[in-house]
Amino acid sequence: MIECQELTKQFGALLAVDNLSFQVDPGEVLCFLGPNGAGKTTTMRIIAGFLPPSSGRASVCGLDVETHATAAKRKIGYLPEGAPSYPEMTARAFLEFIADARELSGAKRLARLDEVYGLLHLEPVLEQTIDTLSKGYRRRVGLAQAILHDPEVLILDEPTDGLDPNQKHEVRQLINQMSESKTIIISTHLLEEVDAVCNRAIIIAGGRILADDTPGNLEALSRFHNAVSLKPADPSQLQSLRGEIDALPEVVETELDLKSERLTAFFRDRRLSLKAINELADNKGWELSELHLESGRLDEVFRTITGGAHA
Repeated sequence: MIECQELTKQFGALLAVDNLSFQVDPGEVLCFLGPNGAGKTTTMRIIAGFLPPSSGRASVCGLDVETHATAAKRKIGYLPEGAPSYPEMTARAFLEFIADARELSGAKRLARLDEVYGLLHLEPVLEQTIDTLSKGYRRRVGLAQAILHDPEVLILDEPTDGLDPNQKHEVRQLINQMSESKTIIISTHLLEEVDAVCNRAIIIAGGRILADDTPGNLEALSRFHNAVSLKPADPSQLQSLRGEIDALPEVVETELDLKSERLTAFFRDRRLSLKAINELADNKGWELSELHLESGRLDEVFRTITGGAHA
């Protein structure tokens, strides 16, 4: 559905995108992760046909975004960074303008507008000018214009930026629902969004791809993968529990988080970690309010891959 071959973008002396190659298959929800200035937004603008590459090519649904720009853009719904719009227009007038631009007409046009209003809960603000809307509602109007023509490909730059937790949940549910029939690329700085909506993540820094895998496989790179975290019912027992766990021959080290009153144990053989702690807790009669196996911490993997951990 999306194919990028050796994409490069240079702004004077700045190399923003450096020889990127990847493809996205039908039904995939791909998350672009990276620090500020990594090249995420520039890459998305190239795929959406809003910025020409310095070299390389991008295609959407088999259509080159430069040589078949109009046909490719018919296949794409694009939410740019900041959700730009016409602030003096009402939300209804803006979305009706988008419907005209997308050549929607007749009953289909009316039905699609009503459907999108409902999906993004825009009915209360349709008669307000966009410059009077909250940041969250402006973001919803931006997402509405991206999906109005029911495109095969969605390119969403920070789709939940500015939304409150309930709104984020609703938008993520909508993305999961649309992923059944669409190919989606999302740029985000919210790592919880990767777990919530993505089945693949690409980590970019300095315009280059540093990692490309499923969220689960990336989490497995974490030193916390298959570590055991526990929390005693009585926090005053933390130090004594730590001593007992440190004495286990399988344990490499333990970490104590006084703020959360939680202890984490790291094992030589990660497969046996939870069993060893369970047996020790049963033998000692520990009363625990929490005991779980860590899947891994994506924030730690992200910092390590992008160099943030060393910085």
